[in-house]
Amino acid sequence: MAALQAFANKKYKLDSSENFDDFMKALGVSFVTRQVGNAVSPVVHLTVDGDKYTLTSTSSFKTSTISFKLGEPFDQETPDGRKVKATITLEGDNTLVENQEGSGKTTKIVREFSANEIKMILTVDNIVCTRIYKLQE
Repeated sequence: MAALQAFANKKYKLDSSENFDDFMKALGVSFVTRQVGNAVSPVVHLTVDGDKYTLTSTSSFKTSTISFKLGEPFDQETPDGRKVKATITLEGDNTLVENQEGSGKTTKIVREFSANEIKMILTVDNIVCTRIYKLQE
């Protein structure tokens, strides 16, 4: 069975967010986009097809999708429109670690899946943001 298969095809909705505005500010995200980013509660959905993973984040503002294979660099456009080179690896059997390089910044996004939530820890410079997504029944 593919890694993370147990967490695939489920929807997780943003439940809490800490320090997201400072995180976006450190990335140079505009005031208006930050206001929208802080106001929406995205739903995250993971699918697994063999060795290909797809993460989709859907909100009233935007839907963003990334498809990737573990350990293979890929070009990504972030939800705020930045172009980055990203690589996602698996730690243990339930954690995706994404490293993004672009716009002079290095960003790390850790997504830890558990039975009823995804804990997302986003780091840029010395700013750490924690976002918790709860499983939707």
